[in-house]
Amino acid sequence: MNDPIAPPALRPVRGAAHCAVAAFALSGATWLVRALWQLRLAASGVPAAGPPDQGDGRHRPLTALEDSYHLVSRLGDAATALCVIAFLAWLLNARDNARTLSGKPPRYALPWVYVGWIVPVANLWVPRGIVADIHRRCAPGERLPRAVNWWWGLWLAGTLSGVGLMYTGSTDQVIARTYTDVPMLLVADAAVIGAAAAGIFVVRALTAAQQRHINGSAGNDTTTGTTD
Repeated sequence: MNDPIAPPALRPVRGAAHCAVAAFALSGATWLVRALWQLRLAASGVPAAGPPDQGDGRHRPLTALEDSYHLVSRLGDAATALCVIAFLAWLLNARDNARTLSGKPPRYALPWVYVGWIVPVANLWVPRGIVADIHRRCAPGERLPRAVNWWWGLWLAGTLSGVGLMYTGSTDQVIARTYTDVPMLLVADAAVIGAAAAGIFVVRALTAAQQRHINGSAGNDTTTGTTD
């Protein structure tokens, strides 16, 4: 499970943290817009022609509102992808710094930073374990921030609900669900938005803990140098 190579040099983490926070905020905002569009679709009711997907490979022309939802959905998907990239970039920097500061290899090997999110069963705990391991090595003896559990619980709710982040149906199928089952869609949206908000606190908390450790290490090095 552990990396056999030598620990890397300390990396700047604040810039990556700012990018991750901004990406979380953008992703949460786009999912909020998506939820508002779903409410608009539900309020408009099913068109007389029925749902967009007519079955047997037939699709009717979209209404203006349905067409705009396609655009909102694409923007939300793009923002989510950007959030994933920014978060993983921060996570890798924080993981490497935690290894250097603690002098111990991470609990999970590097590939798990990526595949831990998609491997069935393992994805129920591995990503949270990576984050918790970073905090444990950067802030030994300190309690894990509550935001980590909120973030992970909401993430699981948003991915395992069947209508959230991992929903594999088409946008037209989502539109059809807004006409018949919008409450479940809104619950999944709320979970994703909550996970994005909690993710901001996770990044800020772990970055602050790591920065304190880095500053403390630098202070100790300076003191040692002066004494010598």
